[in-house]
Amino acid sequence: MLNITIIVPGTVPATHYGGTQRVAWDLGRALSRMGHRVWFLADKVDGTCDFAELRKRNPALSLVKQLPEKIDIVHFNDQTSDVQDLKVPHVVTINGNTPPFPLDRNAIFVSRNHAWRHGSESYVYNGLDWDFLPPVDLTLHRRGYHFLGKAAWSVKNVRGAIDVVCHIPDGRLTVLGGYRLNLKMGFRLTLSPRVRFRGMVVDATKYAVMQQSQGLIFPVTWHEPFGLAVIESLYAGCPVFATPYGDMPELVSDARLGFLTDSASELVEHLSNIPAYNPQCCHEYARDTFSADVMARAYLAKYEMVLNGQVLNPVFGTVHPQYRNLSWKK
Repeated sequence: MLNITIIVPGTVPATHYGGTQRVAWDLGRALSRMGHRVWFLADKVDGTCDFAELRKRNPALSLVKQLPEKIDIVHFNDQTSDVQDLKVPHVVTINGNTPPFPLDRNAIFVSRNHAWRHGSESYVYNGLDWDFLPPVDLTLHRRGYHFLGKAAWSVKNVRGAIDVVCHIPDGRLTVLGGYRLNLKMGFRLTLSPRVRFRGMVVDATKYAVMQQSQGLIFPVTWHEPFGLAVIESLYAGCPVFATPYGDMPELVSDARLGFLTDSASELVEHLSNIPAYNPQCCHEYARDTFSADVMARAYLAKYEMVLNGQVLNPVFGTVHPQYRNLSWKK
């Protein structure tokens, strides 16, 4: 049994989206289920936990003074300077595309492409604890499509998703994570009656929409580190229609799971004559490949390496450009 402290930025438990927080929470639950003892140290604690101890981090105190006694390993989420003060082994999960350099030698990225772009081969795919999410009914009639993500962020390209749907005969789009009037990107008002905006939604609403959607339209214009929207949509039985950037070819690794292109016209043509995708196939792939238990076992392998004195990144290779606003052809 290992004693593990997971350090999380932001708030735990994550009550709405909170991608990093949700993944870290589900990792802790899976590790606890496997017999390990888990502590969370977070910027804010807003709830209780029946599988781990929650502690609010005090920024005025050194990290060392806030760790439980007899900890075997500390798991940071995102780069931190506090590792310099540690006397116990640690790993650092890098979630974003612009972490501070130099990178920690025990950095773990969230996809193969994400690691490669930072000169590393060390990665663990994110996973979710599907048992704690709403069940999906794969027999429901599906109509229209959905977009899931922070729509105010231009690289998520909700505008591209809207344009595609408006060129599909009888196309409809539900935007989960955005609003009809968006002032964060200047003044943007979407008038099309084909598009419905639901704003930030809880899991029950999100899965109610996705289990009746024909697929996720996700034309991101950056190198996605790891698309939680992708695996959640697949779990709900939705194929994924996205750009081939970042981890997309890894997550949508089979033609049965969706279609990747950087061309709006090509995607419109595909969706106008959409082949029969199998919701059960999408669901089972996400369930089996991106579960919290699979993620936890992969992290345990990394922990053991570090506890045995190994360094996850003894040497970093070439760091590749982190392009933003990649091609999205009309």
